[in-house]
Amino acid sequence: MGSELIYRGSETQPSSDSYSPKPVKPWASVTRTIHYLLREQRLLFVFVGIAIATLIFTVFPTSPAPYVAPHSRFSTLIPDSITYFPIETQQKFSSAHRLGFGSANPTSKIPLGLKRKGLRIVVTGGAGFVGSHLVDRLIARGDSVIVVDNFFTGRKQNVMHHFGNPNFELIRHDVVEPLLLEVDQIYHLACPASPVHYKFNPVKTIISFILLQNLITGLLQACLAKRVGARFLLTSTSEVYGDPLQHPQKETYWGNVNPIGVRSCYDEGKRTAETLTMDYHRGAGVEVRIARIFNTYGPRMCIDDGRVVSNFVAQAIRKEPLTVYGDGKQTRSFQYVSDLVEGLMRLMEGEHIGPFNLGNPGEFTMLELAEVVQETIDPNAKIEFRPNTEDDPHKRKPDISRAKELLGWEPKVSLRKGLPLMVSDFRQRIFGDHKEGSNTNNASSS
Repeated sequence: MGSELIYRGSETQPSSDSYSPKPVKPWASVTRTIHYLLREQRLLFVFVGIAIATLIFTVFPTSPAPYVAPHSRFSTLIPDSITYFPIETQQKFSSAHRLGFGSANPTSKIPLGLKRKGLRIVVTGGAGFVGSHLVDRLIARGDSVIVVDNFFTGRKQNVMHHFGNPNFELIRHDVVEPLLLEVDQIYHLACPASPVHYKFNPVKTIISFILLQNLITGLLQACLAKRVGARFLLTSTSEVYGDPLQHPQKETYWGNVNPIGVRSCYDEGKRTAETLTMDYHRGAGVEVRIARIFNTYGPRMCIDDGRVVSNFVAQAIRKEPLTVYGDGKQTRSFQYVSDLVEGLMRLMEGEHIGPFNLGNPGEFTMLELAEVVQETIDPNAKIEFRPNTEDDPHKRKPDISRAKELLGWEPKVSLRKGLPLMVSDFRQRIFGDHKEGSNTNNASSS
């Protein structure tokens, strides 16, 4: 046994075959992977996992935008429009405009994921009194705003301070004609709201409501294309209650309107607009909101539009008698424009259709309003009585309990606090108009 274990150098050792690997088969890696997936139904579990992950990311998005409900984009039909965006204003773009949406302090840093996504919003009548204040809020919030206005009562000066902002567009257009835009929301404010303006062309006034379908048609088509979440907000009016027999007025009250009176072009026009809006909602599933606006005042009101607050303020500033129609005992409720804008935005972002009364429940007779104007502007202002106008409502006061409960909204600015803000704006515009008029007269005489 021992001799068998001894190696003798003179003897040659038996040679063994060297190791050589097996030749690689073509497509071996592919077939091996396929066999692995098919074994024990692993492929089925892969597809199930993909489906579960897709469902989770669809139902629970990773970075939801705070405060804003997810809206899809919809279209409104409106062709042949002219965008007013002066070339010279494009040279005014500063770094502040390029730092992002709606930051009050451009130098501050916003943590990733907390910055809300700006919406693309159309405001019809956006150059008017209420519309321009709404545009200010939307721009400040970080949204891109398209103003559509025919400037019948709106003023370009009301939105001129936004001309250098890349998130602002202005289109001169009448909403009774179609327009093509793709946006997330529509605030429909376009309508002459004062008696002087809507009585100037009553046929055009009511036609503008009947042809509201031109504005909604694109929204309807977008919703039918399953762009879920598109919203249309109609600004209706307290005039739908007419000369009310219920006091204060609730949203459930159907009103007491004269259908053939001098004010019916506006009253019945707004009622028609509400009907059309709800028919689109019920018949086609369009997501809509309806606000019934009560008397509103504030800066940028038309100076001579026939509404009582603007009349009294302009007359007192010009040292003219305050004209009171009738006995002055008819009542109105007055809300400041910032309160209204807040209510409109809450309604648009909320989940309730409406209609909602948006107004200040503080009630004043016309004589009491005249006294407040005297206290604020000129204690020596005289009051002049004139015959009352036809179909003038005797009482008007909103019941806003529904807005309080469902929107968490109520007005904050009292009449005595808001009126001085309006007076300062009117003083500047009236005296500025006088200066321009005197310069014109001097030039013509020379």
